[in-house]
Amino acid sequence: MSNDTLSDVLRAVRLKGAVFFDVEATTPWVAETPAANVIVPAIMPASEHVMEYHVVTSGSCWASLVGQESQAVRLEAGDVVAFPLGNAHVMSSAPGMRGQDPMRDFPHPGNGPLPLLMNLDGGGRERTHLVCGFLGCDRRPFNPLLEALPPILHMRGTPQSNWLSPFTRFAVMEAGEKRLGGNGILSKLGELMFAELVRRYVESLPPESRGWLGGLRDRHVGRALNLLHGEPARDWTLDGLSREVGLSRSAFADRFAGFVGIPPMQYLQRWRLQIAASRLLEGDAGIAMIAAESGYESEAAFSRAFKRVMGTPPAEWRSNQRPLQ
Repeated sequence: MSNDTLSDVLRAVRLKGAVFFDVEATTPWVAETPAANVIVPAIMPASEHVMEYHVVTSGSCWASLVGQESQAVRLEAGDVVAFPLGNAHVMSSAPGMRGQDPMRDFPHPGNGPLPLLMNLDGGGRERTHLVCGFLGCDRRPFNPLLEALPPILHMRGTPQSNWLSPFTRFAVMEAGEKRLGGNGILSKLGELMFAELVRRYVESLPPESRGWLGGLRDRHVGRALNLLHGEPARDWTLDGLSREVGLSRSAFADRFAGFVGIPPMQYLQRWRLQIAASRLLEGDAGIAMIAAESGYESEAAFSRAFKRVMGTPPAEWRSNQRPLQ
């Protein structure tokens, strides 16, 4: 049985890193990234959703969402900032700056060596170095993490965040030396960094926080999520689940929905679809086997549920997705 719901979700939504940029900048400088749905075809065409992150290895800069430049976040050396929802955003040497033409200036990976080197030379004396990367994941059928995260995740490089220092040093080394397999290592580092970033964010939430992430920390809701993720194919009922977590049926149903936003059995249905979608793309298992492993009584019931959410039957959906993998 899994007791790590966050890891379970990161695995099921197929989190994967790709394409690093090694950025040297001198003031004044600005780099604007278009929204994720615009750059997905160029960066990670096999992913439904793309998140960008930046590690400040030296110097300082500012990060903001496009249209919210007045709320820019100051970043110092050792800080990490990520944009989980894929919003268009700006990285700059001063708050309030905007790029001239994001799509024209946005670097496309092509078939060149990685990481891509970017030199944003404003002619000034203050220098900043960034290691930037992208993370792809599934948005559908169900990604509870994306629904729970804010548009900006910022982690300061404090002495307590000693996990970040080795990451940045290793990332800079791999980016600079361009050794065999370096981009794959950088990509895995990005995945680990994002998981730690989310974990630190959850730990920083106030005790009264709601939502899926708040539910992970709640004794009863967190236990229920662990059970559902650990045994998704089990014949769960609301009565059985409430007994497992030690609450009455009504108290548990209200508590779960109060945190997660949907009833427990509806959550389970959505999660089963996500597991099935992941399995459809991982191998050649038959639809009936995937349906059974995901907790469906029959292949027909699974096909109906899948088509209702995804728009096509599972076999057709898998066939359409595979050329992109």
